[in-house]
Amino acid sequence: MEEKHLTERESIELIAAMIQRTKGRLCLGDGNIMLLWGYLTVTVSLLVGGLLVWTGHPAVNWLWFLIMIVGGTLTPHLARKKAVDAGVKSYADTISSGIWQAVGYSSLACIAVCLGMMLLAGKDCWSIMFVFALLLVGFAELVQGVVVKEVSLVAGGAVGMLAGVVTLACVAARVALSAGWFLPMFIAAFVAMMIVPGHVLNHRARPCR
Repeated sequence: MEEKHLTERESIELIAAMIQRTKGRLCLGDGNIMLLWGYLTVTVSLLVGGLLVWTGHPAVNWLWFLIMIVGGTLTPHLARKKAVDAGVKSYADTISSGIWQAVGYSSLACIAVCLGMMLLAGKDCWSIMFVFALLLVGFAELVQGVVVKEVSLVAGGAVGMLAGVVTLACVAARVALSAGWFLPMFIAAFVAMMIVPGHVLNHRARPCR
């Protein structure tokens, strides 16, 4: 049986149709995973910042692990619910899922390296996690926004990447990431990256039947 080869125009039309179908399949709650990570990160940031000001004890920074523990526990549940509600996954869904899986595995690798440096070499390199959280997550969100043509994701990702570049420059120049100026920027970046797009997606989504 002779295979039918798609022309360039037909290929573009097929990709556009898949993206449009993905956006049309949005169900109420599609932004809930982003809202989970956004509000969780903001809450923990405020908690850590407040306790640092109140106690001044560096051990407070271990509370940052709450983000990974709580988020990592609840995300699979929300992802399974989303998959059931949305039905069959499209190619664009697969791309988005792959992007965030890569971010998740990269975060675990980054944590392992930081722990290894602390335990084996006595070196504190945890500030690189802030660079990771802003730069890599922002880039992943921007790419996802381009794939599904969602402006709020592109804009939020761009804001996160900009904050990540500023953070990386400070780390490279040995500028202290003090709670007074860095945490407000970090919180604002996550509001732009996660909370605003999450609410936008939920607002535009149709209720699942």
